[in-house]
Amino acid sequence: MKANIKPLTQRPAWKALASHYQQARQWQLRELFAADPKRGQRLTAEAVGLFLDYSKNRVSDRTLKLLVQLAKESGLRARIEAMFRGEKINLTENRAVLHVALRAPRDASIFVDGENVVPKVHAVLDKMARFSRRVRSGAWKGYTGKRIRNVVNIGIGGSDLGPVMAYEALKHYSQRALTFRFVSNVDGADLVEATRDLDPAETLFIVSSKTFTTLETMTNAESARARLLRGLGRVGRDASPRRPSWGRSGRLGEASLPAEAVARHFVAVSTNAEKVAEFGIDTANMFGFWNWVGGRYSLDSAIGLSTMLAIGPEHFRAMLGGFRQMDEHFRTAPFERNLPVLMALLSVWYNNFFGAPTVAVLPYEQYLRRFPAYLQQLTMESNGKHVTLTGDVVDYATSPIYWGEPGTNGQHSFYQLIHQGTRLIPCDFIAFGHALTPLGRHHDLLLANVFAQAEALAFGKTAEQVKAEGIPNWLVPHQVFEGNRPSNTLLAERLTPETLGKLVALYEHYVFTQGAIWSINPFDQWGVQLGKVLAQRIVPELESKTAPRLKHDSSTNNLIRRYRRMLGTG
Repeated sequence: MKANIKPLTQRPAWKALASHYQQARQWQLRELFAADPKRGQRLTAEAVGLFLDYSKNRVSDRTLKLLVQLAKESGLRARIEAMFRGEKINLTENRAVLHVALRAPRDASIFVDGENVVPKVHAVLDKMARFSRRVRSGAWKGYTGKRIRNVVNIGIGGSDLGPVMAYEALKHYSQRALTFRFVSNVDGADLVEATRDLDPAETLFIVSSKTFTTLETMTNAESARARLLRGLGRVGRDASPRRPSWGRSGRLGEASLPAEAVARHFVAVSTNAEKVAEFGIDTANMFGFWNWVGGRYSLDSAIGLSTMLAIGPEHFRAMLGGFRQMDEHFRTAPFERNLPVLMALLSVWYNNFFGAPTVAVLPYEQYLRRFPAYLQQLTMESNGKHVTLTGDVVDYATSPIYWGEPGTNGQHSFYQLIHQGTRLIPCDFIAFGHALTPLGRHHDLLLANVFAQAEALAFGKTAEQVKAEGIPNWLVPHQVFEGNRPSNTLLAERLTPETLGKLVALYEHYVFTQGAIWSINPFDQWGVQLGKVLAQRIVPELESKTAPRLKHDSSTNNLIRRYRRMLGTG
């Protein structure tokens, strides 16, 4: 893709926005609504079953026009087309960016290096479906002949956050006869607690690592293998049928069992057949993906195997259909009515002009309790960059911090700060018209709260209103809500697999749009590498039988020595 794009702060629309902000910063949402009685109906957009109310933002028609013009001057349309064509827009790694190919229809054609990748995508999906049906039906048996009742996904980053979020989000549709656990942290407690109450003979591990060399994932996988083999080796001897046995904790050896024992309890999501086979996994049970899929964009690839096992191939395909609908909307809709583009442009408005350092994502749906954590990686690993595509240091803010909790829990935690604190925190509220688990008046109460919070943030409560309630003068300042706090509200009918696909794709393309505006690469993650490299140097210094010669800074040296003294190794 070739484009002559000016540096961000030199683009005419940027300069116009900077000037426009001097006026806009004085606006009050109360006044904007009073001046335009139909604002709440007018500043909305709807597509593919998602309804966006963005009327409670500190914007005018002029603001929106300038933001859209900024998107055009940033070459957003050309970048979208380049991504869908399979061009190598991940410049630092010389890779295409084709998570959109993961949900392309079977008859589509998307080329990378002259090869149509869609047939390979569907070959993997079909293989996943066949395997899922075998496990879900009980046809796949463990080493002792028992059916699989427990699935443990071992991965980290995109190999964990996406699958965990999707499982929790779609638990209503899951096969409840199967138990699902997720292990990511190299802290041994994660693996031990995830498997403590599971029967090894009924447990299947999915090891998700593209290279099959990821430190945390392979450390957990090797420990899981050792514990499983020791547990299976005790079957029929001293393991109580009522109490699962994984062998003792501590330094692990492996029981002497046939290779088939590992092959019946481990499958891999990887591209490294040699390492997979070396581990003991049958490469027939290796599910591949490609270097044009970034980890945080891989939920709908083979990384989603645990999701398919939980909800079944049909629901998984429905989720892919939701992704695909949002992809087409993003690719074709005018920016003025394009949900991901509008939300991204509003985020740029607050991040770069108002100086708002964070965004709160607040799903009023308990099944989406892991959605904010998933978005943290999607947004901040993608756009937490300090140099442009050409390697120049930016002179403007890039990604804000994303965080959140489900409503109404957050209301009793951090909403105090959002309502009356000193920082401007734009909010994304997410809610659904129908509960998946109807229970009395619960859903009406839940939705009343989301609507009320958005209203309170926008319009607040004046000193005059507080005084009218008879509040003593000395207490009035404490009960004033300034309001003028911006928010978006996203509504859908109900949380289905298809809706989840739409929602995730919306934020994927939101991140893409931000990256285009900021002229950064959302698809690499060099920032995660240095700490991992340094950790590999420190590990032998911690494990050495004799005092190592340390060459770090004085703080790191002191911490290493203190840890060794804790272990009694000096």
